Order: sequence, then C-alpha cells, then structure tokens
Amino acid sequence: MTPYAATYTLHLLAALIWVGGMFFAWIVLRPAAVSVLEAPARLKLWQEVFRRFFHWVWAAVLILPITGVGMLHLRFAGFETAPRYVHIMMGLYIAMLALFLRIQALQLPELRRAVAAEDWPSGGAILGRIRRLVGINLILGLLLVSVAAARPSL
Repeated sequence: MTPYAATYTLHLLAALIWVGGMFFAWIVLRPAAVSVLEAPARLKLWQEVFRRFFHWVWAAVLILPITGVGMLHLRFAGFETAPRYVHIMMGLYIAMLALFLRIQALQLPELRRAVAAEDWPSGGAILGRIRRLVGINLILGLLLVSVAAARPSL
C-alpha cells in the first residue's frame, strides 16, 4: 500500500465514523429512544451515547486534519496548488469542528448537570439544542462527503 493510499484510507475511515455515527444517532437512535423511553431514561441514554461516541469523534477530529494535510502535500504539494474542492472540504471540516466543540464544551456539561440534578425538563431542552447542532453537523458532513464524491468535476 502506498503512503497516499494508507493516508487516504485512514482519512476516509475517520470521516465515515464521524458522519456515519451522526447519521445513525439522528435518523435511527433518536426516534427509537423517543418512542420507547421516558425522559429520565432517554436523557441518561444520550449522556452515555455521547460519552462513548465522542471518544471516536475526538479521534476523527485529530486524524482528519493530519491525514488531510498529509494528502494535500502528497498529492498537490501544498494548499495554494490544491483544487477548489480541497478548500471547500477544509472549510466544512472547520465548521463541523466548531459545532462539535460547542456541543462538547458547552452543551454536554449542562446536560450532565441536569441529569445529575434530575432536572428532566432542563435536560430535555439541552438535549434538543444538542440535537439541532448535531443535525446541522450531519448536513455539513453529508455535504462534505458529496463534495468529496464529486471532486473530479469541481
């Protein structure tokens, strides 16, 4: 396997884990949890889901720019000679990273406090804000994947 192929594979796996995890959580897990769990159990479930999933997102957040810059230098000899789709993908990554950091740094501590205090109405409101941010991030991630898939024509 060439260095570029190995870097590309790692990059693709990191993106797949992050975007695929958001898709599963938003499209499959969220509606299922709403249909079968009461608020206290649902909030505790989501607190645990975020704890486990965000370890993987942190790995993706670190792997993606490292492998992305690696591919940038292996393929295009730098940012200034890279095609437009690379610039778009980097911008979308930065937006996704900002939303993830907002959830991680601001929303999750609030959710933990609400669950610990058994303040289910506040916890539900916080979870709703997280859900919206994850939904926006999912759209950005799907857009990023679409840009990557369409890259020869950009």
